[in-house]
Amino acid sequence: MGGSCVIRGLLKTLRPHQWVKNLFVLAPMFFHKDLFLATAQGPALNLAVTGRALAAAAVFCLLAGAVYTINDLVDVEADRVHPIKRNRPIASGQVPERTARLMAGVLVAVSLVAAYSRGPALALVALVYFAENLAYSFKLKHVAFLDVSLIALGFVLRVLAGGIAADVHVSGYMLACTALLALFLGFGKRRHELALENAGRQRAALESYTPLSLNVALAVTGTATAVTYLAYTLDPDTRAAFNSSYLWLTAPFVVVGIGRFLFLVSGRAGRGLKAESPTQEMLRDVPFVLNLVLWVVVVVAIVYQLRPNAR
Repeated sequence: MGGSCVIRGLLKTLRPHQWVKNLFVLAPMFFHKDLFLATAQGPALNLAVTGRALAAAAVFCLLAGAVYTINDLVDVEADRVHPIKRNRPIASGQVPERTARLMAGVLVAVSLVAAYSRGPALALVALVYFAENLAYSFKLKHVAFLDVSLIALGFVLRVLAGGIAADVHVSGYMLACTALLALFLGFGKRRHELALENAGRQRAALESYTPLSLNVALAVTGTATAVTYLAYTLDPDTRAAFNSSYLWLTAPFVVVGIGRFLFLVSGRAGRGLKAESPTQEMLRDVPFVLNLVLWVVVVVAIVYQLRPNAR
């Protein structure tokens, strides 16, 4: 019973629900029309490119699990005074700290070796991702605004890794949209945390944030994300690459998603700030998930189906 309890705790410490962020690794493949191939029988999944991209995403999932474990080890005392985080396996004592350290070490070794097996360039990006997360966990997360900037850098590195794995070019627009969206989500998480009791004791950087500064940061990055995405959809190179002028139809979904996220972070969604992070709030929110699914469907329809024949 004790062993199974520890295993469940270890799995929870890896935070699989947060691995949805590693879908950014698949973005270069998805937006480069490499997801499907044209065959005599119709579109077929490009197994070679998809396999490489999924392998890279798996590497970042393992690496993210190691980072979350290390972060929980570093924050164990602060988590014990958090109304929700005190229930985390390491903070609650469900998982011994020594066991957590061993798991983190194994995950780092396995993920970096797996990345190197896919090529030195991917291994380098993975190593930089791990190094910046270490710097974040041990020191830089205590510096307001720099902490969120490092989170955004992690998303940019995911996209770069996806481009390397799938062997596709990553556009400047994609990197800009990724960075701005990650900043927006990061500031949303800080706004979420600032509303909790004992915020300063839970995260030192929160003492330097104010509701006003975070609201301004959310407004600026949210607007910049939407405008940059719209500019991307209207860019002549984008229209030429997809042989379609309709990608701008996906922009309203981005605006709705940004608005819904702000609504959830504000705590006015009916259940308050009960989740540990805005990511969990989003995954539980039916309107947000439905909007995301519709965005994916429309993007796929435009990129892969609404292009005129080359004849």
